Amino acid sequence: MLKEFKEFALKGNVIDMAIGVIVGGAFGKIVTSLVNDIIMPFFGFLTAGMDIKTLKWVLSPAVMEGDVVKTAEAAILYGNFLQNIIDFLIISVSIFLMIRFVTKTKNKIVPKKEVEAEPEEPKGPTQEELLTEIRDLLKKNAE
Repeated sequence: MLKEFKEFALKGNVIDMAIGVIVGGAFGKIVTSLVNDIIMPFFGFLTAGMDIKTLKWVLSPAVMEGDVVKTAEAAILYGNFLQNIIDFLIISVSIFLMIRFVTKTKNKIVPKKEVEAEPEEPKGPTQEELLTEIRDLLKKNAE
């Protein structure tokens, strides 16, 4: 079993996948930084300083007793959700563009193989031929 695991772990696909996961994680951090540090402050500027990440719908406010929170606030943090959607969209578009670029580059480098014309399979009998054959067999059996 150890030998089989070693063969599996050292296959090119597993190593390629591991590299993809590591690079993808780093790419995710870059995109998160892009959204948090560049795009969202720009939206904040356009919306008079509103931070989208702090948008929320308060279901029940916090109950305070002096400086002590007696009951915590219950809120739906839809601003954080919106920011994560923007992260996802940027990552998706980036990956799409990268795959598109790699595919176009690969198609230019690797010549397309011409599809060999396959010989056509002989077509079966037509409906009329089958009906004629059935008629002839019925006549023969009736005699």
